[in-house]
Amino acid sequence: MDIIEKANEEAIRRMLGAEPVLIEVVPAGDIVPNLRDKMILHAGPPIAWDRMCGPMQGAIAGITVFEGWASDLEQAVIMAASGDITFDANHHHDAVGPMTGMTTVSQPMLVVENKTTGNKSYCAINEGLGKVMRFGGNDAEVLNRLSWIRDVLGPAMGKALRDMGGIELKPLIARGLSMGDEMHQRNVACSGLVLRALAAAMAKTSDDATALSEALAFISANDQFHLNIAMAMGKAIMDPVRNIEGSSIVTAMSRNGTDFGIRVSGTGDEWFTAPVEMPEGLYFAGYTEADANPDMGDSTIVETIGLGGFAMGAAPAVAGFVGAGAASEAANYTHRMSEICAAENPEWTIPSMDYLGVPTGIDVRLVVDSGIAPTINTGIAHREPGIGQVGAGVVRAPMACFEQAVRRLAEKLGIS
Repeated sequence: MDIIEKANEEAIRRMLGAEPVLIEVVPAGDIVPNLRDKMILHAGPPIAWDRMCGPMQGAIAGITVFEGWASDLEQAVIMAASGDITFDANHHHDAVGPMTGMTTVSQPMLVVENKTTGNKSYCAINEGLGKVMRFGGNDAEVLNRLSWIRDVLGPAMGKALRDMGGIELKPLIARGLSMGDEMHQRNVACSGLVLRALAAAMAKTSDDATALSEALAFISANDQFHLNIAMAMGKAIMDPVRNIEGSSIVTAMSRNGTDFGIRVSGTGDEWFTAPVEMPEGLYFAGYTEADANPDMGDSTIVETIGLGGFAMGAAPAVAGFVGAGAASEAANYTHRMSEICAAENPEWTIPSMDYLGVPTGIDVRLVVDSGIAPTINTGIAHREPGIGQVGAGVVRAPMACFEQAVRRLAEKLGIS
């Protein structure tokens, strides 16, 4: 229909016209809208405690202790189960979070501003690799690292970013694509580019040489440091695309380890959900599919803007790492995702694919008509709380979400 095509043209115009800039790092309680004490924001669509998966419950217990609301994990679980803790989705508060996606008042948040529209989006700083809270880790090592990020790394980054006037992210992403990143499972290049951009400003604004050395060492040792920045960027790009009457473009995809949910521009902030699927991939030594939890995290926002699984052609090394086949198959994933998107991004191109622009603007109609579900690159968490990551792989969004969205959009437009 003409109304849908015109609406989608406007959605793509807003996506391509976005100018995301990483401007500062600020405590969540000072900037995340409507976030309050004893409130935990999580990844995915809204979910109650009794339906949460193991790693999600483990992360909630851990962050409750971290915030000082409980003295130990056992008390934290009792508080969460009894209703003493309020839960809500990150997406309801202009925020996103990887895997379990914990956001609470004292955590330092990366702030990305879309300079075109003025909206801001938020994501916690990436914790690093190994046993981490985003994969359900919650022991003393995890909590001590979070405390250091809160007390040392976050303030240092915030001071440096404000001094240097922020980091423009669109050109950084373009360069990362040319260096082999797809911005979900592979962030090696972009993490290095962020470190390069930050280092001088952090040195200039630091008055503690030891703390500066620790901060720079932490960033340099974390190949996924840029992921959380990319997520906040994705949210900042897609939020202004919401609520365009008639548009069939997906504005968010997210999962909480139990449900997969999408939002569509023309249906506002309504969630369309279905049971989340199990990733297919490779496992660390000692773990198998039997240990895995179904997929989770807000990180699928990067696929929503054409990165991650949609830009796999830029990162053939990822194909083997996530069990998606030979490196030569990577381009096929990108070509397949082009079939369900309304446009290409001329500023984010893949050199090895003759500078093809990454597929941009997932159209729920094309997903349902083609039967091609979005491909997502993802990490795999252990199904039990407190253990952490056990592998990496690819997962497909459940088709039922897109079928529900198409029916609802047709209803809103008066199409029988």
